[in-house]
Amino acid sequence: MVLLAYTVLGGLYLVVVPLALYAWMNQRWHRMGKLERLGIYGLVFLFFPGMILFAPFLNFRLSGQGDV
Repeated sequence: MVLLAYTVLGGLYLVVVPLALYAWMNQRWHRMGKLERLGIYGLVFLFFPGMILFAPFLNFRLSGQGDV
C-alpha cells in the first residue's frame, strides 16, 4: 500500500505535472499575464526534476524557424 502511494506520488511529481506544465506553457506562452507567468515560473521551480527529464525531448521553437 505504501509502495503504491510512493509510486503514484513519484509519477505525478516526475511525469504528469511536468508534462502538463510543458503543455500549458506551449499553449499560453505569448498570452500569459504577469501573475500567470510568475505562478508558472514557481511551478517550474517546484517541479524542476521532472521538467529536466523531458527537456531533451521537447522543442518549443516557433514553427518556421530555420527554414531558408
